[in-house]
Amino acid sequence: MALTVRRRVTASVAAAAFVAGGPAGFGLTQPGTPAYAQALPKTPIEAPEHPPGSFANVVDKVKPGVVAVKVKLDSGLDDDDDGPGGPNMQQVPPQLREFFRRFGQGGPGGRGMPQRGGVGSGFIISADGYVVTNNHVVDHAKTVQVTLDDGRTLDAKVIGKDPKTDIALLKITESGSYPYVQFGKGAPRVGDWVVAIGNPFGLGGTVTAGIVSARGRDIGAGPYDDFLQIDAPINKGNSGGPTFNVNGEVVGVNTAIASPSGGSVGLGFAIPAETVQTVVDQLRTDGKVVRGYLGVQVQPVTKDIAEGLGLDKAKGALVNDAESGTPAAKAGLKPGDVIESVNGVPIDNARDLSRLIAGLKPGTEVKLAYLRGGKSDTATVELGTLPGDGKVVSRGDDAPSGQVRLGLSLAPASEVGLGDEGVAVMDVDPTGPAAARGISQGDVILDVGGTSVAKPSDVQAQIRAAESSGRKAVLMRVKGARGQTRFVAVALNKEG
Repeated sequence: MALTVRRRVTASVAAAAFVAGGPAGFGLTQPGTPAYAQALPKTPIEAPEHPPGSFANVVDKVKPGVVAVKVKLDSGLDDDDDGPGGPNMQQVPPQLREFFRRFGQGGPGGRGMPQRGGVGSGFIISADGYVVTNNHVVDHAKTVQVTLDDGRTLDAKVIGKDPKTDIALLKITESGSYPYVQFGKGAPRVGDWVVAIGNPFGLGGTVTAGIVSARGRDIGAGPYDDFLQIDAPINKGNSGGPTFNVNGEVVGVNTAIASPSGGSVGLGFAIPAETVQTVVDQLRTDGKVVRGYLGVQVQPVTKDIAEGLGLDKAKGALVNDAESGTPAAKAGLKPGDVIESVNGVPIDNARDLSRLIAGLKPGTEVKLAYLRGGKSDTATVELGTLPGDGKVVSRGDDAPSGQVRLGLSLAPASEVGLGDEGVAVMDVDPTGPAAARGISQGDVILDVGGTSVAKPSDVQAQIRAAESSGRKAVLMRVKGARGQTRFVAVALNKEG
């Protein structure tokens, strides 16, 4: 990969080892204790191919396609991407908040907290100047510039962003023919060598190397986590940069690290190239990502659940609910069904199902194999459009100059399967006033200023009414994801 930046995350790891013989023996056999030797294989394991003696040829080939990304935020701040002394948790992109809560040192400004925007990395994927980076690098950017390997600094514009995978696509505004890199044609294996090139701490063109340590990591960053874990050192400023294989092909986009100190300890995470390509293709064509929608709430099949259902293995996705009017409900899926495969592709867990369906386009017809009451059955489903994807019914950022911006994307709750009343929160600007009061994606706004709301325009109307009356805040009644309701006072801050 080229760019790497990391969302700084703090993790503490404790290890305990027990050795034969107890404390006195420290692993040595005690007098009178027989020693056992493991039998050696009759045929020795063949030695693997030797690693490259140098990565210089690969670096010479791909380095011109890697860029540094510099962002000026809407607030006018020019902060490093993952620097210490970071902002309040509400300023962290929603899909990464849980990861930082789990592994960060906790609290606003803690060393485990990232800073949004500022300095990052990226890589050029076409001669006309399309650039891939992380969404969190350019989110809420007022201006974006890229610095090429030859030292030129050029303006760029954001073509599209996908917060769910943390991918963004930029375009260099100055016409020309630019050096570019290509995506790998296959997934890397655990143990493969990789090279990362990026802009750590503003030191552009920095090269590090390591191996693929693991695949399919779920770090709690988003609904479609499928990270490569790499040990090539990546640090602050590497976000959005590529990781390359030894053939000079991009195999991932560096996005996060786990660290007790904020610096690299060999636990980096990159978005696989296959995922990046799928997202970038849609961003380049439409400026947005639209995903398939099945309309089920699912959970993993644990060992206990498998035993309760009479299953031989703890595999598949257990349907908790097939929401009324959704493709799943129309196809006859019911709570208690266990989805085993989609178009013949095995489903090991709920995450597999989410990723697979999201990778398909709306309107795609899929064949589901599932178990109901211990008996196998199939259903053919035409996928819908994931609510909130590619369609923002109402967004606070679209408010005209001088009006209140809540920082919310809204849709009627009845249209997105979140109940029969109220307005659903589809997305939240982490820097907006609503986020500051704890309103989050999946909440449902029931009334604003004491008046019930059913559509986004109702919310806007009540906000304008409160503004006209000179109030400094408006009271909302909000239902959380678990069904609990609460009153929230949101400040009426104007944007000029």
